[in-house]
Amino acid sequence: MKIEDFKTLIELQALQGLHAKTSTEESTSNGMFQQLLSEFITKDPSVQSDMQTLGTVYDKISEGSSLNGLSNQLPINISPSLPTTFNTGAIEKTDYDHIIREAALRYNIPEKLIKSVILQESNFNTLAKSHAGASGLMQLMPTTAKDLGVTNIFDPIQNIMAGSKYLSNMLNRYNGDTKLALAAYNAGPGNVDKHNGIPPFKETQNYVQKVMNSYLG
Repeated sequence: MKIEDFKTLIELQALQGLHAKTSTEESTSNGMFQQLLSEFITKDPSVQSDMQTLGTVYDKISEGSSLNGLSNQLPINISPSLPTTFNTGAIEKTDYDHIIREAALRYNIPEKLIKSVILQESNFNTLAKSHAGASGLMQLMPTTAKDLGVTNIFDPIQNIMAGSKYLSNMLNRYNGDTKLALAAYNAGPGNVDKHNGIPPFKETQNYVQKVMNSYLG
C-alpha cells in the first residue's frame, strides 16, 4: 500500500466514523483500521513518522475529539472541516454540460478537461471576477476575450466557447501536453516559453496540479 493510498484510507475512516450507527459497527471498523495501520508501518518503516501523526489524528477522531490545533501538524490535507475538504476529483453534472459538449466537439478537446478548468477557475459561477479582471466561467481576461470575439464575457455560451478555443490553441501550441497547456492558460504562454516548462510560480504549479487531479480523477 502506498502512502497516498493510506492517506485516502484514513480520510475514508474518518468519514465512516462520523456516520457510525452502533458501537459494534464502530469497534469492528476501528479494529480493521488498526490492523492495516500496523501492517503498513511494518512493511515500510520509512513512513513511521507520518504514520504516527496520522495515528494521533485517528485516535482523536475515534474519541470524538475536535481536530482544532492539529491541522498544522498533518502530513495530509485533513482539517476540522474534513467532510467538506474530502474530494475524489469527481465533477457533478452542471447546467452547462450541453455547452461544454459542443465546445469539446468543436475544438477537439475532452469535455472533462473543460469542466475541470471551469471548476478551478470559477466553480461554475458565471459572474465570477478576479482582482486582475478575469471574468466568467473560464475567467477570461478582457483583452483575450475581445481577441476571441466575445461581446459579453459573462454569457456562458460565449465564455465557454472562447475559453475552450483558447485552451485548444494552447494544447496545439505545446503538442498536446496538457500540463503545459494549463500552465499557459493560467500564466500565459510567454511565461511557459521563458521557463521552458511550467513556470516556477506557486499559483501556477498548484493550478496545474488541481486541474489535473480533477481531470484524471
